[in-house]
Amino acid sequence: MSFLFSNITIVPKVSSKGMDRFVQMSIQLFHHLRLNRDQELIITIGRTSKNIKIQIVDTEHNMLILPEWLMRDFDLPIKKIKFQAFYSPNINTLQLGPIIGLITEVGADEFNQPFFHSIHGFCEELHLGILENGGLFYVFSLDDFSRQGYYFEEDKWIPAQLPIPDVIYNRIHSRRQEKTDQFQQFRKKIESLNIPIFNDRFLSKWEVYKHLNDQSHLHSFIPETKIFSKENLFDFAQKYETVFIKPVHGSQGRNIIKILKIRENFFSIQTSFTSSTKNIDQIFSLNEIYQQIKPLLTNRIFLIQQGIPLLTHNTSAMDFRVLCHKNEIHSWNITSIVARVAADQEFVSNLARGGTILRPLIALQTCMEPKSASEALSLMKELAVEIAECISRCSNGITGELGVDIGIDNNGRPWLIEVNSKPSKLFEDGQGKIRPSARAIIHFCTKLAKDVITDKEVR
Repeated sequence: MSFLFSNITIVPKVSSKGMDRFVQMSIQLFHHLRLNRDQELIITIGRTSKNIKIQIVDTEHNMLILPEWLMRDFDLPIKKIKFQAFYSPNINTLQLGPIIGLITEVGADEFNQPFFHSIHGFCEELHLGILENGGLFYVFSLDDFSRQGYYFEEDKWIPAQLPIPDVIYNRIHSRRQEKTDQFQQFRKKIESLNIPIFNDRFLSKWEVYKHLNDQSHLHSFIPETKIFSKENLFDFAQKYETVFIKPVHGSQGRNIIKILKIRENFFSIQTSFTSSTKNIDQIFSLNEIYQQIKPLLTNRIFLIQQGIPLLTHNTSAMDFRVLCHKNEIHSWNITSIVARVAADQEFVSNLARGGTILRPLIALQTCMEPKSASEALSLMKELAVEIAECISRCSNGITGELGVDIGIDNNGRPWLIEVNSKPSKLFEDGQGKIRPSARAIIHFCTKLAKDVITDKEVR
């Protein structure tokens, strides 16, 4: 089995390929690995392995000094790098890593520097956390996989040929891109390389609802939901005071319709369509409502959902984003909770539509007694973890991160609003440079990389 070292530092050494065939190793590390003086060692980084000869030197504990030409062969930046190391004595292999790759859309900022859109700052946090723990982190686009990535050095992202990653974190923002032939070919490629990828696709709202609705113990926390049709619209509008219509594939509170019963057979309508006029002050019959919303749906699949009377904050809509991550033993933990309060004239609380965030307990205490607020928060946490476990268990692929949106009704009961497989990184209220969600991602990536190495040994 492997021996794990928390840190082995590799240091580049200027040399010519023809003159320096040795990797220098500290005496302490040489003895710890129990190597023989004339024994060659296999070093593996990413998907590249090299047979090397060891030269023992009196240097810092757990240090490897690599000739620059060898670092180039490994596609490593020519700089000092701290790695975690996995030594397999039965195959005489020292694997250095983890190499963690994040796939997303890569643009350019006003200075023509690489820009990763809404997760740009989060990528810097991941870099700092991996630098601290040991490993190499880089960002790459779908077009550039295995050819070019971007690593962080001296406050900027530098393009370079980099090692094939041990694990990939999917942060592509576009559902459309995930459905392309190019992305499907990429998935086949990494599968052939046995590279784990997690959160490898967006989840549809209908898929999530079906998984959760199969769990009878969750029924009382999930609003009734069906595929939108004229028949279901008339049915829901008669049963519930408020009805929501949402795209199956949607995010950031866009393209949602809210229908509110004013009196018997008469309703108001409000939408978050950017191109739509808000008719909240007008009253319509159901037939008129249907005729208004039909052109907005444009042949896409929408859901219709029971509206729940939820607690508000100073009359503004309010819900809670619970960020959940899977840990090293594949259990779900909560890393962050914030209350989201809708902007004026908005019925969705998303930050992308002007919403603001509050600490959850403070937000709840504006609506209920302190004891009731604490109980509601505890129930919310339990529900979020239960939902994350269910989605992870029932969905294909590896799920390591979920954003669970929950509302609280007037009785303190939590209700699921929706689940996001690629949650925004703008919600967390931590004051530290490296937020809990970044640390959770780093730990999960490292675990996935270790699992691949262990699987190789078993084979």
